[in-house]
Parts: sequence; structure tokens; C-alpha cells
Amino acid sequence: MTAPPLQLAVIDVKPGAALESQSGLQMLRPRIYGAWAEPVGPKKVAAIVMHPTSNFMGHYLIGPLADRGVTCLGLNSRYAGNDTLLLMERVLQDLGAGVQFLRSEGYDKVVLVGNSGGASLAAFYQAQAEHLTIDRLLDGDPAGLSPQDLPPVQGLALCAAHEGRSHLMRRWIDPSVFDEADPLSANPDLDMYDPANGPPYSPQFLARFQEGQQSRLKRIDTWVEHRLALLRSLRTPGSPRDQVFVIHRTHADPRCLDLSLDANDREVGSVWGAGAAGARAVNYAASQMGRITSLTAFLSQWSPRSRADGPSNLARTSVPVLLHTYTGDQSTFPSTRDAWLAAATGRIRNIDVKGGNHYLAGQPQLVAQVADDMAAWMKAL
Repeated sequence: MTAPPLQLAVIDVKPGAALESQSGLQMLRPRIYGAWAEPVGPKKVAAIVMHPTSNFMGHYLIGPLADRGVTCLGLNSRYAGNDTLLLMERVLQDLGAGVQFLRSEGYDKVVLVGNSGGASLAAFYQAQAEHLTIDRLLDGDPAGLSPQDLPPVQGLALCAAHEGRSHLMRRWIDPSVFDEADPLSANPDLDMYDPANGPPYSPQFLARFQEGQQSRLKRIDTWVEHRLALLRSLRTPGSPRDQVFVIHRTHADPRCLDLSLDANDREVGSVWGAGAAGARAVNYAASQMGRITSLTAFLSQWSPRSRADGPSNLARTSVPVLLHTYTGDQSTFPSTRDAWLAAATGRIRNIDVKGGNHYLAGQPQLVAQVADDMAAWMKAL
């Protein structure tokens, strides 16, 4: 079978925060971009696969779903490749614009594919599409959302599904950092990468470690709140209303090194670095999760106050849900699967993809398996 050709989607979106882009063209006419494949024949069902910041225009499911009769749009948000200023509430508008695009192309049945960090986005979107509750951002500014921005979809298909960016920050932030200005500072008593602590890790160490994670995140969250209040109190014309800052070392999850914790079929290491040394290198890398963020973006994405929690939003939806759990994933675990299943009891079906890694990299037979399952499920909605 000849795969349908990819087409470029160029979609106008509403303006976001002031100066959210360095591009004058983007600020004058905000647009998002996607790549989509449309099979020949009647327009039955279409899917959107989207992530808050990753470029999904080359997503591994676009072609396989189209080959199976499902139009698939890999859509990028306005924050593609840079989440420094990302507001999840603004990404909802971008995803809604993608749904409207497919509706205009003649698709009455649309499904969201929530892959990796796109899972919490999909759940957040549908929860607000069914019942819009957000009128202001967490910093107090108007959210600018309307029901017309967020047409509801008919189903959610989740795979390698993270629970949300705030969940990742809570479980991955390194509690051994004691000086936020020094990326090398490390309290050895809380350093999971110090061989003296494991693996395997004792229950006592894990309890101290998790308490330290919560304490560090709370300190950052409190600082963000106070700093934002200070900026907003300035009355001089042209005074800043936001600023960026650095969160060092955000990849410290004991499950990366201790395979007895939340056990699945994964190997030691992380999705970005193999083995213990690879995971530690990711922790210290300059480019990793949440490393550079603005105050407002932190509140929207990484803070415990973020509204983009996946399972709690999924519980507020009413549509059918399909979940694919990749059992070799190094960043989603059995507890992750269980949280999604508990959120949609009675309308969610889980399929374990045995040995699947987070990206199904080098596993074409598993890509085909997931595409088969998804396409059949979507057509039956």
C-alpha cells in the first residue's frame, strides 16, 4: 500500500501573551503548523497527535494511522522547541484550532492521540472542552478562553502517557541541590547518584529523598509566587511583569537505577541516557526538563498548582479512552498506568505493549501493533 502524502497545515491562532515570541511575523499573525496524511476515500475519522512543546510533525503514528484509514495530523504548538514561556492554557487554544481545522476539512469524528507529554494535554483539553472553568491564568491575567476555542472530541487515545509536567517535576527534581545558583551543589545524604546510597535504595533513603524533593519544589514555588508579586507591584511604565530563571538538575528518579521500584521491563537508565552514567549526565545537562522557565510558565507547567494534571482532568471527561502502556518504558511505570485507569473507570481500556520503549525506537512491529489497535478503536467509536 502506498502511504498517503504528507500535507502541510498552516493554522491561524489567537494572540497569546505580550512578547511571547521574538518573531515579529509570528506576533503580527500568530500561526501554528502541522503535517497531516489523509487516506483516499470517505472522511470517517481524524486524529491529532500533539505535545506541548515537542515537534510532532514527524510523529511515528501519522503514516501508519493513515495507512489504516485514519487521517492523522501531527500538530505543533506555538511553543514548539522552546517551553521557556509556555502556558498550558494557551496550548489548549492551539489544540482547539487543530480540531477546528479538521472539522473544516469535513471530519465530524475527531480523536486526540496523547503520546508522552501529550497525554496530559489531551486530558486537559477535553476536560475544558466539556466544561470550561478557566477564566484567568494562575498569575491572575485573563485566560481569554471561550467554548468556541475548544470544540470537544469523541475520544482520547493515550500511549506512553505521562501524568503531566507537574508530576514529572515532583518525581524527578533532585533534592540534593542545596544552592539554586550552583548546579554542582549536592548534599551526599540525598544524592541518588552517590553509590553510597544505592541502588538498591532503602525505604529510609527513599522517604528522605521524596521529602527532600517536596521541600525543594515548595521552596521554588514559594519564591516564584513572591517574585511574581514583586514584579506586578512595580508601577513604573515598562516595568517587567515576568522573568526567566534556571532550575538545575531535574532528572533524579530512583526508578531509573533501581529496577525493583515500580517494576516493568525497562533497562537501567533514562529515555535520554543509557545506564547510570547516562541518567546522571541528563540530570546535570544544560538542556533538560524545565531547566529555563519564566515565572508564569513555571506556574502553568511545573508547579504543584498547575491545572494540567492528566488523571484528574481525565476524570472530568466523559468520552471513551484507549491506553497503550509500553512495558519497557523508562519514564512511565505501572503506577502511571494505574493512575490513568483509576481516573476513567468503566470507559478506559488498557493494552500492554510488551517491551515497548518510550518512543518505540527501533521497534517497527510495535508501531504497527499500536496503529492497528488505535485505528480499529477509532473507527468503532
